[in-house]
Order: sequence, then structure tokens, then C-alpha cells
Amino acid sequence: MNHETLKQIIFDQHEVIKKSQIVSRDYVFDKNANYVLIGLRRSGKSTLLYKRVQDLVSSGVDWKQIIYINFDDERLLGFQASDFEDILLTAEEITNQKHYFYFDEIQNIDGWEKFAIRMANAKEKVDITGSNAKMLSHEVSAKLGGRYLTKIIHPYSFKEFLRAKSLDASSAFSVSDRAEIANAFREFYRFGGFPESLGSVDKREYVSNIYEKILLGDIITRNAIRSENGMRVLIKKIAGTISQDVSYTNLYHALKTIGFSLSKDTIIDYCFYANQSFLLFTLKNYYAAFVDKESNSKFYFSDNGILNLFLAQDDTSLFENLVAVSLKQKYQDRLYYLKSSKTKIDIDFFVEEENIAVQACYSMANAETANREVGQLKKLDATNPGKYKLMIITMNEKGNIPLEHNVIHILKLKDFLLSN
Repeated sequence: MNHETLKQIIFDQHEVIKKSQIVSRDYVFDKNANYVLIGLRRSGKSTLLYKRVQDLVSSGVDWKQIIYINFDDERLLGFQASDFEDILLTAEEITNQKHYFYFDEIQNIDGWEKFAIRMANAKEKVDITGSNAKMLSHEVSAKLGGRYLTKIIHPYSFKEFLRAKSLDASSAFSVSDRAEIANAFREFYRFGGFPESLGSVDKREYVSNIYEKILLGDIITRNAIRSENGMRVLIKKIAGTISQDVSYTNLYHALKTIGFSLSKDTIIDYCFYANQSFLLFTLKNYYAAFVDKESNSKFYFSDNGILNLFLAQDDTSLFENLVAVSLKQKYQDRLYYLKSSKTKIDIDFFVEEENIAVQACYSMANAETANREVGQLKKLDATNPGKYKLMIITMNEKGNIPLEHNVIHILKLKDFLLSN
């Protein structure tokens, strides 16, 4: 690979990073570790690398030490695994100081894993991003043998969303400030937190384009799915199950009634692919036996904007999905739901170890609804009084309900998102 071309690519990328106005994200990195950033398409993985570069330069690192290569650059057409050595030689020609390597979309190069392992073994500082279509979490861990930390990058949280709009909820004292935050919340609630959507005029169209790329590129093409329509209808059916626990048998019958005769095994595979691509995530029943954990799940979309594509007007689905997204981003694999046929306990969200139990209730104005949600938390508390942190998330209500040995905290969704 021509070294002068590589230098031009590196220096051009420096200029792009210098000009980038980057919103600070709520991710913590170990300065001594190497990372692979994965996650939902267009969630801001490359921009996070830009921020890491800017922070390094601010700490005193010279730009010449920054070796940033984006393998989507057309000047790298024809680049092969054997050319990786030219990157190292070019870096030495630029400066003999310590280098910091950033490789964006490295999956474009067959055999990249061996180079990444060699770099880690040589104690080089390397961060990597890659397309979801070729770099999935379990595959990355297996290929890189634990030499890199995998970090899942999500679309903006509500706090990050406000930050991107230069809004601060903690100092919103005027009527106009509070109105701006309320408007931002409605936008976030409906169209989700994809970073680039903030600058889009037609936000729904922008999110729709992302969904199509995920569906066609990260799911259908990657997994050689034969029934594109079947996959599309399955995702639409799952969008109608938000808040419900469903089995693959349920989904099989739901598709069969409208003329899509996908086998149950095929449906299981399709759901797995959707999870792999970060389009969906699933929660298991903490109470269930292993076989039930595998067959019954609650499905949620990783961003409200994508779920909203399938809804005519369903605030309750968007509401619970957003609670689920917020909890999932914070607690990852420790998040479950609780459902017991024996005790009749039915809790929307449960965080193991921290013993947090959360009910998502759009409105408690209806006495029957309020009694049902409160009653479920009371039943859980009765199994071990005072052990659990009990919460009900609502759209507009707040307060506390004292119990004999505990208290149920009622939080507005907006406040919950800002505090979570």
C-alpha cells in the first residue's frame, strides 16, 4: 500500500475530527484498555472514537501520534490483510513517538482479526468499530480472545439527547426553558435517540431508512434469509406484543393466521438475528425454569423511533418500551421481568442483585389500574418485606405510597429518564 496515500488518509481524517462538534456521551473507558465498539447502526460509534481522539489531544498527545483509518475510504479499495504492515510503517514515518490507533469499519478487510490480535499482543493502543453485519458481540469476543473489551453503544439516552440540544433540565427555571425540554421529550419519545436524527427535517423518514438498512443489511442479507416478507411481518407482529410475554409458538400461530407458514424453528432463528443486530432485545422471566426462559420472552425495540414506525397511535407501547430501553442500557443482562403462576406476581421489570422492581403504568388515574399496579408490588414486598426497591413509572404522576416496611416511589417518566 502506498505510504503517501496512507499519510493523506490519516491527515485528512485529522481535519475531520478537528472540525467535529461532538456531544459528550455517558460512557466510561479505561484509558489502558483496547476497545471494540459495537451496537445499533447509526448509534454514534465512530463519533465516540472522535471524542476519544479529541480528549487525547487535549491531554497533550500530538496529532501525529493519532493514526485513524476509516476503511470505508475509497482510496483503500484493494487493501488486503498483508497491507496492515504498511500502516505501521507509515505511522513510524510520521513520528517515532507512541502511536494511538483507531480503525473504523475494519471488518471490510478479510483477516483483520489476526492483525488486531498482533497489535494487542504488542501492547499497542487500539480502538475498533465495525459494522453490525459482520461484527457481532459473541463473534468479536471469540475472534479476539479477550484482548479487547467490547462496549455496546446505544442511541442517545434522554440526558444525552438534551445535551445534544444544549438543554439542561437541572437549570430549567423559566417557562420557555421548561417548554423547550417538554418539546424535546416529545420528540425523543416519538422519534428516539439516533444522534443524526436531531438535524433531520423528516425524522420519521430518517429512522425508517435506518430500519431498512438494519433489516436488509444486518439481518436479511447477512443471514441469507429466504422470506423477506416473513421477516418483515414477524417484526411487525413483535411490535404489537410490547408489554406482553410471548412464546415462539404464539408468534408461529400469529403468522400462520395471516398466511405466513414459517416453522417455529425459523421464527426462533429470525428473532435471534434481530437480537444479534441490536434491533430488538428480549427479557426473560426471572422466576422461570430454563426451558421457559428459552421459549417465553418479552420483546422490546432498542429505540422508540423504530417501534413508532409500526404504531398508528399507541402511547402505552412507546411508554413501556422507553422504560425498558432506559433500564436495559443501565443494567444490561441483569434485567428481567417477574411472572409466577403460583403466587400471581407479575412485575414488568426486575433487576437482580439490586432487587429493583419496576411497574410501567402510563396513567394511574383509573382506580382499577392503579390498584392493580400497586397490588403487584405489595405482593412482591410481602414475600420479603423491605427487601425490594419498588417503583411505578407513569407519564405525569409522582408521589410515594408508604407500606408497613417499605415505600412505593411513583416517578414521572421524564424524571425517571433523567435520574436513571
